[in-house]
Amino acid sequence: MTNENERDHDHKHESKHDSTHGHGKFDRETLRELADEGNETALDRLADLADAADDVGELSELLDEGSLHAGSLLTRRAVARGDLRELQRIRDAGYEEAGNELERLLKAP
Repeated sequence: MTNENERDHDHKHESKHDSTHGHGKFDRETLRELADEGNETALDRLADLADAADDVGELSELLDEGSLHAGSLLTRRAVARGDLRELQRIRDAGYEEAGNELERLLKAP
């Protein structure tokens, strides 16, 4: 292989991976593929990324896909804001703990 071919090969290999791959983080596309195949841990990592990016819309979508972790993160945010309607919506989407938090807030003096 010539130097030019080696550089092309290395560049193609690098482009297949996120630059943070060696640091234990994976790109969003890979996580999405794994989550679509039923990997719940990948779905949880997507929720963590959405939470870190303050992307409530994505968190809601992940909850709708069945991510209990997204439900937990959304519940934490709704409790902090005192958003009773959001807690009801999260509970209705399948995260029961949001219903418990809703009841707790409703019963508080």
